[in-house]
This record gives sequence, structure tokens and C-alpha cells, in this order.
Amino acid sequence: MILRKYGTKVQSVEPNFDSRAMNEVGFQRTEALVLNADEFDSKYERLNAVELTAHAEGSVQDETEKALLAALKERLEKIQSELGSGQVLLIENEQGKDYPKSREKQSVLVVEGENRLHFERRIEPPLRVAVYAEKKS
Repeated sequence: MILRKYGTKVQSVEPNFDSRAMNEVGFQRTEALVLNADEFDSKYERLNAVELTAHAEGSVQDETEKALLAALKERLEKIQSELGSGQVLLIENEQGKDYPKSREKQSVLVVEGENRLHFERRIEPPLRVAVYAEKKS
């Protein structure tokens, strides 16, 4: 399960990575788990953290961004699939402070004597996720 902090609440979320959105790296709230932040802190302990990033290149802007977001989502889902019993992922990036965004570098390549656009995309800053486990009583 993936969680994210919203004010004084910690709530379950699902990845919602959309190349057409202003914030491409998004999460949609679900009602699977909703806790007060204090309650979360008393029930769970941080085990480790991972910084996720991705990189993609291509000649079509939207396809390149979709590939970038798919790679990031795949890495996030892999970590989620490896969680043990009683473990959760917490998104640690804060909206408006250090939230991951798709960054683009555009260049012109000469292919068979013609100028072609080339797009290079990366996620910056990285998506920080931490693994938390239920505290042993």
C-alpha cells in the first residue's frame, strides 16, 4: 500500500501519472487507509528510503514523456510488490517544496540530411519513498 501525508492526515493513494497533467507525477487518494499523522507515527517505524528517478529519450515529445512516467511507475510498483506483511510505502516529497516533476531538454539532430527534434526527459527532483513497518508491540 502506498500512503501520502495530507496536512494532519496520512491517506492511501494510487499512482496517477499522466503526461497531459500539470503535475505529471500525481497520486489519487483512496479510502483504503486514513490515519491521523500522530497515529501513523505511533503505529509505524521507518525502515529505509529510496529515491526514484527515470530517464527517457525520443523523437516524439508525448511518447517520450509517457515512456518516462511508465518507467517511474514500474519502479514504484516493483518496490511496492516487494513489501512484506505489515509494511507500507510513504511518499516523502512535499507539494510545492520538493515535488518530482518531468524536466525536458530539447535538441535538434540531423538525420539523413534533415533536422529532427530530439527530446530528453528526466524526473527531477527524485520521487522519495520510504518503507515503513508496523511497530512490534
